[in-house]
Amino acid sequence: MQTRRAVTRHAHSGRPRALHSLLEPRALLEAALLPASLPLLAQAPRGDGHPVLLLPGFMADEKSMIALKLFLRNKGWDVHAWGLGRNLGFRSKHASALPQKIRYLHHVTGRKVSLVGWSLGGVFSLYGAENTLDCVRSIVTLGSPVSVDAGGSQSPPAVRALYRLVSHRLGPAAHVMQPRAKTLREQRRLTIPTSCLYSLSDGVVPPQEATIDGDPLLHENIRVPGSHLGLGFNGIVLAIVADRLAQPEGAWQPFTPRGLLGRVWRLTAGRDPASAQAA
Repeated sequence: MQTRRAVTRHAHSGRPRALHSLLEPRALLEAALLPASLPLLAQAPRGDGHPVLLLPGFMADEKSMIALKLFLRNKGWDVHAWGLGRNLGFRSKHASALPQKIRYLHHVTGRKVSLVGWSLGGVFSLYGAENTLDCVRSIVTLGSPVSVDAGGSQSPPAVRALYRLVSHRLGPAAHVMQPRAKTLREQRRLTIPTSCLYSLSDGVVPPQEATIDGDPLLHENIRVPGSHLGLGFNGIVLAIVADRLAQPEGAWQPFTPRGLLGRVWRLTAGRDPASAQAA
């Protein structure tokens, strides 16, 4: 009988490497190279038409996820934007409106909703799913700070300063301590298939915060190449998101790359101890 290794967070500690933070502008190059990924994206599985809700990262809006939106819609999913404008950090309106949006999509389509969140959007996906468990099919996070240590966020000081300026004077810790954030704070994982994509060269969210401990039958960490700001325009990331969303409802299996995606993924990212792969 095949057994699976326990899903564990990446062993990295502390902040992202300074060089990686300085090289975040390489996201522009990653976006420019997206057309080169067309053969890879053409082989990505087609969707079954179920609704997918996209959640942008901090200081971003719906336009930042245009590549994901167009790609997934072209592949056959019923893609929706979150409709809350620019993500300026945790707001009470988000806490109320996001679960309502998920319930609405579930009601009008008659199908469960998959959530795809980039950076802080991945954290919002956990907030939304916790209050709508019966309406959510799966969660995919892209470089999202989904794990919290007692010492608080290890993002670069400039990122935390911007968060204090725009969202809350106490920074991200002010929102993590809210009752609505208990899933994140208590490391209690939802019983929903969850795929956390992370990069070792992410200059904003360190690997240990972008990965989770969990049940290998429901949760996984998938290492990808690239910058934090380029995740939504990364051909490998887009192909993996499609692979994850294409998992049959009620028959989810951990990521097992095959074909062209498997060859490209192993060449650029490869296996990693934090990845939830079959042992």
